[in-house]
Amino acid sequence: MIVVVPVDPPRDGLVLSSLAETTPLSLPDARRLYEAATADVVRTVVSSGGELLVNYRDEETLPMDDGVGGGIGDEETETDAETEVRTLVTDALGEDVLEAEDVRFERQVGSTRAARVGNTVTHLLEEEDHASVGVLEPTTPLVARTEIDGAAMTIRRNEVVLGPAPAGRVYFACFAEPIDFTDAYATPELGTLATHGADAGLNVGFAPMLPTVATEADLCSTIAGLEARRAAGRPVPEATAAVVDELGIVVEDGPTIVRG
Repeated sequence: MIVVVPVDPPRDGLVLSSLAETTPLSLPDARRLYEAATADVVRTVVSSGGELLVNYRDEETLPMDDGVGGGIGDEETETDAETEVRTLVTDALGEDVLEAEDVRFERQVGSTRAARVGNTVTHLLEEEDHASVGVLEPTTPLVARTEIDGAAMTIRRNEVVLGPAPAGRVYFACFAEPIDFTDAYATPELGTLATHGADAGLNVGFAPMLPTVATEADLCSTIAGLEARRAAGRPVPEATAAVVDELGIVVEDGPTIVRG
């Protein structure tokens, strides 16, 4: 299975900006968390049986500050979006791994998330003849190779496999056949994608549920997962764990995020 990780350029105010609105994290804190989560996700894909394709957003698909200027956050950098994403992934994997694993970088095309995902999945299935395509969110640092490889096995028996995240979202969506992606990522994503798959006459399977770091509630679950894995002596996503420790993020009753 080819695993597509759609990555935004890591800019303050562009990535995980809602965390700065709902938690004590600042915009730079949120950006550091995004970079760490993305690093852990691409490392996990490379360690799995999947092929990694980094699907980056460039200036044409980024949201505008005011309808006149460039994408959000680009006023602070002269580096283009592709270079920022390539640098993030290269720093995470290293040049030798990039070459050995033949990691691909492709530009996203489409005006909406559904269009961008749909264009990528359809192209890989129909034009490049891949047997299956998985789209894995870069904000899911707790994902392990077992989830990726398990989904690759499940997609052999089902044409659509969905990895649920809390609140009806999806952190992993795998396809052996294209679906109608029009509004396929409308809320709740899980139900919408499952419906689109069923409407196309396809079998829909599911992967284990995992939290992301995209919301305060999910971040609380991710931190709890990190602590549980440490207590059990199990491997943790190193980059994300390091940033959580450096920022002093802890979970208190609510659950809610506080700075320790």
